[in-house]
Amino acid sequence: MTISRRNLAYSALLASAVTAFNGTSATAQDKDKDNKDKEVVAAVADAVIEFTKAMLAADKAKLEALVADQLSYGHSSGLVQDKGAFVDTIVSKKTVYKSIELSKQTIVIAGNDAIVRHSWMGESGPGDGTWTVSKIGILQVWQKQSSGWRLLARQAFKS
Repeated sequence: MTISRRNLAYSALLASAVTAFNGTSATAQDKDKDNKDKEVVAAVADAVIEFTKAMLAADKAKLEALVADQLSYGHSSGLVQDKGAFVDTIVSKKTVYKSIELSKQTIVIAGNDAIVRHSWMGESGPGDGTWTVSKIGILQVWQKQSSGWRLLARQAFKS
């Protein structure tokens, strides 16, 4: 086969077009993925906010809707509760939350799970008007389930 200048020019043009097309496609895919990741992170952040509000309001229905049936809820004291014990403690007002302030929050998405870390400063008590201030670190694991993001695990630690 004889290779002419025309064939070389055509081949170079075709190679450039393919490279440009692939680069544009990858960039568009990256932007779509970035946008989807931002939407997922925002949805998890919203779930954390709703969970915090439900704790402050001692809202049984919201708490039960936001935590997974398999919940493992660890306190900085070492106490670990399942879903029933956790919800009951708040709803029965064995522990009352006066305020909860979250800061330094990070969210990392890992498939259908999200790892949330933040600092917690809160006031809580046994419901008799005495309050204890707590400043702790929190690790939460949220899981995407058919009904939305659910808290699967939480561990507090002294920071």
